[in-house]
Amino acid sequence: MTAADRIAALRQQIDEANHRYYVLDDPSLPDADYDLLLRELEALEAKHPKLVTPDSPTQRVGAAPSGAFASVRHALPMLSLSNAFADEEVADFVRRIEQKLDVAAPRFSVEPKLDGLAISLRYERGRFVLGATRGDGATGEDVTANLRTIRAIPMALRGEGWPDVLEVRGEVYMPIAAFEAYNGRILAEGGRPLANPRNGAAGSLRQLDPRISAQRPLAFYAYGVGAVEEGDLPDSHSATLAQLREWGFPVSAESDVVEGVDGLLAYYRRIGERRNALAFDIDGVVYKLDDYAAQEEMGFVSRAPRWAIAHKFPAQEQRTVLEGIDIQIGRTGAATPVARLRPVQVAGVVVTNATLHNADQIARLDVRLGDTVIVRRAGDVIPEIVRVVAEDRDPAATPWQMPTQCPVCGSDIVREEGEAVWRCSGELTCGAQRKEAVRHFAARRAMDIEGLGDRYIEDLVDLGYVQSVADLYALGLDDLLEMKRRVDERDGSEPATVKGGKVATRWAENLIEAVDRSRRTTLERFLFALGIGHVGESTAKALSAWFGDLELIRRLPWPLFKRVPDVGGEVARSIGRFFEQPGNQQVIDDLLARGVEITDTHAPNAKLRGELGVATLLVDMEIPKITKLRADQLAAVAKDAQALLDLPEHTFVAAGLPADTARALVAWLEDDTNARLVAASGEAIARLDALTPQAAPGGSGPLDGQTAVLTGTLSAMTRDAAQAHLEALGAKVSGSVSKKTSFVVAGEAAGSKLEKATALGVSVWDEAKLIAFFAEHGRSA
Repeated sequence: MTAADRIAALRQQIDEANHRYYVLDDPSLPDADYDLLLRELEALEAKHPKLVTPDSPTQRVGAAPSGAFASVRHALPMLSLSNAFADEEVADFVRRIEQKLDVAAPRFSVEPKLDGLAISLRYERGRFVLGATRGDGATGEDVTANLRTIRAIPMALRGEGWPDVLEVRGEVYMPIAAFEAYNGRILAEGGRPLANPRNGAAGSLRQLDPRISAQRPLAFYAYGVGAVEEGDLPDSHSATLAQLREWGFPVSAESDVVEGVDGLLAYYRRIGERRNALAFDIDGVVYKLDDYAAQEEMGFVSRAPRWAIAHKFPAQEQRTVLEGIDIQIGRTGAATPVARLRPVQVAGVVVTNATLHNADQIARLDVRLGDTVIVRRAGDVIPEIVRVVAEDRDPAATPWQMPTQCPVCGSDIVREEGEAVWRCSGELTCGAQRKEAVRHFAARRAMDIEGLGDRYIEDLVDLGYVQSVADLYALGLDDLLEMKRRVDERDGSEPATVKGGKVATRWAENLIEAVDRSRRTTLERFLFALGIGHVGESTAKALSAWFGDLELIRRLPWPLFKRVPDVGGEVARSIGRFFEQPGNQQVIDDLLARGVEITDTHAPNAKLRGELGVATLLVDMEIPKITKLRADQLAAVAKDAQALLDLPEHTFVAAGLPADTARALVAWLEDDTNARLVAASGEAIARLDALTPQAAPGGSGPLDGQTAVLTGTLSAMTRDAAQAHLEALGAKVSGSVSKKTSFVVAGEAAGSKLEKATALGVSVWDEAKLIAFFAEHGRSA
């Protein structure tokens, strides 16, 4: 290939990259690749000056502005800076200045090079009148309306002494923390996140609707001036920045003044060391001769000043290959896909893994194994894949699918409807969730194992003494003392008592006693302690009250849990999935075998009897097109769930179902998973029917159908005890007051709930009335 051909090819690549970056807001090259292309073109043109043309990328700043905004011609061109990547290039830059000006160690104004979008702000008589992007350096885009949404940009100048016309040049950027918060919110809502803070700033400022720009967390720093009319500025760049700050413009606190090449390189290293701690992305530092007269004497080359240069940091984006996607299970069971990458150096660090956030993000990126990808590492953020180089894809590559089993414990990985996160359902057996499971199990409102704090949990799990919560009930004194000795050896510490030949044992004895005390517990505490997704204290209490028996609950198919008031499909499926995992069932078996005893087992609530029909089951199974009306029609021809499986399609039609609904039902029932669910649910209903009493023992409770609210402090009992008594008498205890509240129990220092009850005319009981009511109905305080 001739030099002319290579130059033509480079110009085409760079122009295309400029177009995608400046016009389409869809970059195709990481910064490092772009810089390499431009430097190669500069070198070739230097060797072949006759091949230089006015439209070469080396002769201008960027691409032409898009037609979406009005064009603005800059009064003074907004030129870009030459780049330096090595200390030697900086030394050459300083040497040229010293020789031209005949000075030693010239004075420089230095500042971080923000990674955002360059803009020019025009002020007339102290008022902001026009804002434009840099565009191609000569002509930019009018984005005044969008810039007005950025609070950091003053609409009117402060102080006095400003010129009649003042153009302020600076950078619009997106702070890192704001960028991460914005992306976190967008990901949670299932939207498309911003690729990086720089693209976020550029894309936000170039929105046709300023209301969208106003929703983005944009900021601004001033770094210089353009045209100035009818007024004077200080005679140095650093003094001008100080003046701009007085007039109300934000100026980087990292700006400084240094002397000579040693001062420049020391500043570069200082900012480089602090780069990850800065609140904004930077891709280098900028060196400018501080004295304006010296700047004028140095002059310009075709596309950049001779008196300034950008000293670039290692690129934060690089191209590499996706070699695999692994699943990491977090402490709460969240399954996060992590990319395995061909090792690549990004921002001075070798990157081999990158986060992919979740399955939805993988689908949005359409990233596939073997793809060439752009990976980014900014600040202390975990590296992430920001886009795929689709044109390099192997045509045989197929879309990625989330694995169905947890890589740690083999339990099902599931995602609830409407959720972005997939989770491992092996809460009790998954090694990745073990510490969190033990911590929750031992909590005061769960099994209440006093003294089992985070430090002991960490050590018990890390050293292998506890593989599941059931192992807590197998711990002996020797185990705990051995664990303590191993911890001391690991941490390089030796207690004074051990040095004196004594071994403290009281702490271990107390912990074993606390574990032993927890063996006898209630069903609601036990269910809550298992850590089932969506099962908090109130749901555990309701499950206990309605079904009464752990052996019954752990064998029920998920639709039956919907018979419990306030348990919907999402919660019911979560409970069902938990008990479907063999590992979770094994841990429950181990707990019972090691002496855990449920003390309040009882028959199911008699109210269940009216909820055990086929029609109710059909609605609870959430079969497509089966409404309550259709369920009632089916119940007329199917006496139980098994009969439903045996009936032909024409029977459903004869019962009143439309033909398409009947066909859909038959197709649903023919699915093996659905057929097994129907059969298991039918068997569970028969079991419940045999266990559920015909009428509630002792008749209805005196508070059946009533809703109570507790507020303030009670002196004769705890709020928990009062709630338990109220529920035993049939009341539902709520945490908030509404028109549906039957009465409010107000203790000492009752607050807003009492005020709201009074405003709504809700009956208010004091503690004396509550205690008297309990005594009347056989409930001792």
